[in-house]
Amino acid sequence: MGAEPLAADNLNSNGEAPVILGLQPSALVDHMAHVDWSLLDKIPGERGGSIPVAIEELEHILSKMKTQILASPDGPSPIKTIAGGSVANTIRGLSAGFGISSGIIGAFGDDVQGQLFVSNMSFSGVNLSRLRKRKGHTAQCVCLVDALGNRTMRPCLSNAVKIQGVEMTREDFKGSKWLVLRYAILNLEVIQAAIQLAKQEEVLISLDLASFEMVRNFKLPLLELLESGDIDLCFANEDEATELLRGEQNADPVAALEFLSKHCKWAVVTLGPNGCIVKHGKEVVRVPAIGEANATDATGAGDLFASGFLYGLVKGLPLEECCKVGSCSGGSVIRSLGGEVTPENWQWMYKQMQIKGLPTPNISK
Repeated sequence: MGAEPLAADNLNSNGEAPVILGLQPSALVDHMAHVDWSLLDKIPGERGGSIPVAIEELEHILSKMKTQILASPDGPSPIKTIAGGSVANTIRGLSAGFGISSGIIGAFGDDVQGQLFVSNMSFSGVNLSRLRKRKGHTAQCVCLVDALGNRTMRPCLSNAVKIQGVEMTREDFKGSKWLVLRYAILNLEVIQAAIQLAKQEEVLISLDLASFEMVRNFKLPLLELLESGDIDLCFANEDEATELLRGEQNADPVAALEFLSKHCKWAVVTLGPNGCIVKHGKEVVRVPAIGEANATDATGAGDLFASGFLYGLVKGLPLEECCKVGSCSGGSVIRSLGGEVTPENWQWMYKQMQIKGLPTPNISK
């Protein structure tokens, strides 16, 4: 099929399976910049959302982006290009910031973007032994960030290489504790195949609801996924949670939390500047946000919240502490552009964790 896994030297040195695996069928590269508000009026779709575009549209937005960039403190290259995708952000955060052995399942193209994805994830210590190389294009996404730190995303996935459900085996999941997924209708077949294989290996499943458009436009398959009982942990932001119950009498985050908790062991609704609410069994916890006052770019806030929360679960922390770690890590990524936490911001996070009496990761770096 023209796919080849990366060399086995990407396995952990002791050959053990990663504790947490992420499924991102298509490797993805993000092109990010702070842009003038007016640019968002010139591209189709709602602000703040994520709508797929064709390669021509992506290139058109990129060219416009270069003319509408706001002054950036990040140095001479105002457009930042790094490995992206919600799952990749979470997995990279777990590995680089929390020292949890993590791996990714997916495919990347034999192009410049593919190489960039591999080197960025590899540098962060992510196990890439389940990542396949393919002839073809690597997925790309334009992330437009306004002066207030709000982000609008336009991914181009249509011509990108992608792993198929039939390529995965139980062996891919053997020995891991968690599988991190993001809901996407284009990847539904791969998601379902991965869940089936992971469950045979008694791996717990974490699902992120992706975007309010994805919930709105493809609600039925999402409800079937939740009602299957296979999703152990669900992350939703306020917009996604409200969209999930649109048309119901109470379509607020609290009602959504109740709904999700009927189907998942852990239900998490993030509320941006208002923190998060979480339910596990009969226990409900509400935790304030951390670092919101310094928001430069909201990209990756939910993804890194998931990194911290999963770290807490893996370490067996109480529910409230899992939320607090999530708030610290979510707060760390919004302090600079993009979904990757800088070394300075990891240090900021460790300091916040110490202040709050949370156990900090044992990282050799």
